[in-house]
Amino acid sequence: MLLRQGDARSHAVDRRLACSLAAIAGALNTAAFHAVGFFSANMTGNVSALSDHAAAADWFASGFYLSIVLAFVVGAGVSTLLINAGRRRQLRSIYAIGIMAEALLMTALALTELFLSPHQKGPALILGLSFLMGIQNAVVTRISDARVRTTHVSGMSTDIGIELSMLLDIARGHEPTEEAASYRMKLRLHTQTVLSFLAGGVVGVLLYQSIGNQLLFAAAAILFAIAGSAIIKAHMPGRQTSAT
Repeated sequence: MLLRQGDARSHAVDRRLACSLAAIAGALNTAAFHAVGFFSANMTGNVSALSDHAAAADWFASGFYLSIVLAFVVGAGVSTLLINAGRRRQLRSIYAIGIMAEALLMTALALTELFLSPHQKGPALILGLSFLMGIQNAVVTRISDARVRTTHVSGMSTDIGIELSMLLDIARGHEPTEEAASYRMKLRLHTQTVLSFLAGGVVGVLLYQSIGNQLLFAAAAILFAIAGSAIIKAHMPGRQTSAT
């Protein structure tokens, strides 16, 4: 899932990657909101909240929402610099290394949470997760040439609406029928990604209620498995990566 880039990737591989990482993002985003009342991946909502508090001259809250957005942006930027460096060195596993870095940093965040006071845990959790969601979103955006985004539900919902309408017009004979297969594949990708984010959110809240901070360790373990498998395959002599 993390070795081929762009047009070399199949729709099936894109769907597997999107569903896996969207479920993790949904779990962490919703669990964080359940725990401390802030979203770590919903930048549309965070910018809207920033505007609302700025209009009310609540500068402390405005500053915190701005910090969430900046953490996400910095995460995406760091991820992009890492990917660019790896691609210049023709490192096939660079995208997997990006997800491995997310897993390592998530483990570090979970360990740090164990030693923070209660009033420090909330800000550290949200800012840390926002940074990590930025890393993840940049990885999947770059590897898929922007076909896949694991935290951008607003954009994917827009795509679903467009694709449904295009298929309707094709069925009515108003658009070329040869485009139907492409729209159906994109509709399946975006619908499954949104549903995975939704299902991950439900599971994330239930797990957080049951195991608390251990959810971060569990999510990191899944990311380790996904990234580690790709890194191993990338370094196996003669290994074909057309399906990964």
